[in-house]
Amino acid sequence: MRARELWVVLETLHDVTYFAPQAKAAHEAAGLRGFWRGYVGTRAAPLGAAGLGVVTAVFYGFAPSFLARSVPSIWEVVSPAEALAARSAGAVAALREHVREVPAPVLPVLRRIVAAAGWAGRPLGAANAALPWPDDPLAALWQAATTLREHRGDGHVAVLAAEGVDGLEAHALRDAADGSRSVVAPNRGWTDEEWAAARDRLAARGLIDGRGLTDRGARLREHIERRTDELAAVPYSAVGEDELAALDGWLRPIARGLVPVPVPHPNPVGAPTP
Repeated sequence: MRARELWVVLETLHDVTYFAPQAKAAHEAAGLRGFWRGYVGTRAAPLGAAGLGVVTAVFYGFAPSFLARSVPSIWEVVSPAEALAARSAGAVAALREHVREVPAPVLPVLRRIVAAAGWAGRPLGAANAALPWPDDPLAALWQAATTLREHRGDGHVAVLAAEGVDGLEAHALRDAADGSRSVVAPNRGWTDEEWAAARDRLAARGLIDGRGLTDRGARLREHIERRTDELAAVPYSAVGEDELAALDGWLRPIARGLVPVPVPHPNPVGAPTP
């Protein structure tokens, strides 16, 4: 599915925000010291000075106690507007190291895709879509990548919630398939006791057992990913397949150039390798 292929590329472009040294420097200059304060502050900033309940709801996979280290006290350090300025400055500085210019057709195609997206029930995507388009082409590229990335993420959360899989259970379900707990657990704030309780809940539903995913669990994971992709693909139908192929052909080499520096793999964000 072309939308999923492009998501992998756009996710990597977006993730310079968290991992690139230029981005970290911009966040710290604004007062967002430490990886997670930078992550939480810059990602939540489009929502305004959101409280812990809102941020926990939209971030979904994070422990409330983990997010409480940053929210709401972070808004006493920087305003949402200052956090937005820092994330844009850092992302653009990071991308400029790898991108000489943005070809003329790229941004119009991305803007048409964004314009075709539906935002009902997609709070993070909608908040990013409501921001003004930057004049700088690299900033606009990053903004488009981020908006579409959050559009997909909001849809993924909706599918998980509809299937009765909470944020921690989603991590535990994935871990049963790929052993990702060692990367995820330290970066989402859940305790061993909470993780064990989530596994017990999944086991009670017949989704995992002592060996890993059951057949039922594998089918559920496949359904969640497929439905997420289907929902994310809707706005991409606004442009032709030839335009999507051209977009992929230009963006993918850039995304690959960002791996493993500044975007490491594996990483706590869960971004796949483009």
